[in-house]
Amino acid sequence: MKIAIVTGGSNGIGKATALGLGKLGISVILTYNSYKDRAEAVVKEIEKNSGVRALALKLDLTQLSSFEGFVLEVKKNLKEVWNRTTFDYLVNNGGIGGPMMFSEMSEEYFDKILNTNYKGPIFLTQQLVGFMEDAGAIVNTTSSSKNQSFPGYSVYGSLKAAFSTWTRYIAKELAPRQIRVNAVSPGPTHSNFGDGVFDKHPEFIKPLAEQSVFGRIGQPEDIAKVIVNLLSDDFSWVTAQDIEVSGGHLL
Repeated sequence: MKIAIVTGGSNGIGKATALGLGKLGISVILTYNSYKDRAEAVVKEIEKNSGVRALALKLDLTQLSSFEGFVLEVKKNLKEVWNRTTFDYLVNNGGIGGPMMFSEMSEEYFDKILNTNYKGPIFLTQQLVGFMEDAGAIVNTTSSSKNQSFPGYSVYGSLKAAFSTWTRYIAKELAPRQIRVNAVSPGPTHSNFGDGVFDKHPEFIKPLAEQSVFGRIGQPEDIAKVIVNLLSDDFSWVTAQDIEVSGGHLL
């Protein structure tokens, strides 16, 4: 029985990834920060439709001091639920978005993006990889904005670029254990990004869809399929890559 940890698994891309893994018979520990009810609903859906066990654990990526307790909780559940001391896959998907122009940027905003999208995932991975199975796999969610220059996303895009670069470095360091590390870069995706910006402002969808060669923005499942496949043995000869999954956005 394979086990995956998916951060930010209560909605959007993380939810779609957790459900996709469940369909393949992979058990899931998913994390949430604010939406416990949504996370528990994902757990129920996985267990009902896939017949594998799933759990939801609270995790705030900005609070590094809480990681030790989170790791102890993961280890406890691995033993009690699956009679294991290790897990197989990690999806670093948890993160936040939302624009802020450079001229208006606050230190609070900068630190929140930094800690949630970059510092938090790095130090969480450091703690988790110690009991990941050799020949496991990690997928990091970055963003196509690292290669673009939309106003208001200077911090978000540059930190996603840093996360992409870190992916290559950690792939090198974990190679002796045969652990593969890759990333996916979603383009505009109809998820909960920016606190559900597309649901609040559906008028944003059309101009972004027109920038894609396929005439639409992405759905969480579009991204999740790539993540799930990158974790699989079908991609056992692929590491240190960042794959853009944007439907040809701005091609």
